[in-house]
Amino acid sequence: MKKILIFSLNYYPKFIGGAEVAIKEITNRIPQSDFSFDLVTLRFDATLPRVEKIGNTTIYRIGFTKINPSIGDLGKFPLHLNKLFYQFLAPWEAHKLHKKNNYDAVWAMMAHSTGVPGALFKIFHPRVAYILTLQEGDPIPYIKRKMLPLYPLFMRAFTKADIIQTISTFLLKWGKDMGATCPIEVIPNAVNTKHFSQEFSKEIIETYKNKIGKKENDVYLVTTSRLVMKNACDDVIKALPLLPENVSFIIMGIGPDEMMLRVLAKELGVSDRVKFLGQIGHDEMPKYLKACDIFIRPSLSEGMGNSFVEAMAGGLPVIATQEGGIADFLFDAQKNKNKAPTGWAVNPRDPISIARQVKKILDNKEERMSTVTNARKLAFEKYDWDLIARDMREKVFARVVK
Repeated sequence: MKKILIFSLNYYPKFIGGAEVAIKEITNRIPQSDFSFDLVTLRFDATLPRVEKIGNTTIYRIGFTKINPSIGDLGKFPLHLNKLFYQFLAPWEAHKLHKKNNYDAVWAMMAHSTGVPGALFKIFHPRVAYILTLQEGDPIPYIKRKMLPLYPLFMRAFTKADIIQTISTFLLKWGKDMGATCPIEVIPNAVNTKHFSQEFSKEIIETYKNKIGKKENDVYLVTTSRLVMKNACDDVIKALPLLPENVSFIIMGIGPDEMMLRVLAKELGVSDRVKFLGQIGHDEMPKYLKACDIFIRPSLSEGMGNSFVEAMAGGLPVIATQEGGIADFLFDAQKNKNKAPTGWAVNPRDPISIARQVKKILDNKEERMSTVTNARKLAFEKYDWDLIARDMREKVFARVVK
């Protein structure tokens, strides 16, 4: 049995995102007889144990804590210091664990979060394989600005890696641009296709339509988004005045831009057509999606974009830009003539193109149905966790751990 130590800024049970889901789904599918996993992460919550086993992974928690912190508390003293201190506390914790457990490899989840700890550990333990995963969704210039205080070490996160796994071809190019000379494998994240493709009774769907105030002949655009600039929910709001009055926009998610979006909707006279649902649980999300008509997120940047694939699995038409990793799975009939279409592409920062594509979907039933069928097929064939875990085991872990 080979041993791998994972660096991850956050982990279950709180404050998790796509990267943390990926770690859990992958490690739980790999036989413990082949690989065992430990993980060093931030504790944040004083009620969580310092050491705990979750699934197939033993968790070691470090850093400043507060009793039952909210997500807002993470940006306040002392928890806001955690990310900086993690860069140096994590490799020290890993060094102590390595003396006891003798790891065969370390695995850093996201360069801007844990690449520095991964590189520091590799410098002091050159015989231990170092794996870097790129899952970043923020714009690359923004990430580079954030990492300026540690930039020489940040560069080594790429140049010291023995292998890099990225979730998109866009991030593969970034890895090369940052000086990586090691092998790079593109292995995307997966989604729970069975969960999002569930069929519900008419009664259940009607219940959720009533929850969002949807009436007969209404058309509801829907997004699941952090309310931040890169997800460009403001562009959808700006498109509403260009669309018939029966078209509304449902937003599932929270974030710092919520007040700005509410003010914008009021200024444009579409407040009654923009509905903020807040944070929606994973269990309920497929029901809300099926109560709506078109999924939309005109992102300015995406590492990959699980939400788009979830909507595809759920049978919704998808409107998106082709920025970053979205271009790996969203193919437009006009822009990607050599591919079976899976969605409708819009230009970044272009509400007019958003309105045009919404009208196109509503006016062309045959095209809508064939594109949704293609997208659903792609979601099931390419974005399955069993397939992703197999590729990680064979193409990444086994490749560097002899």
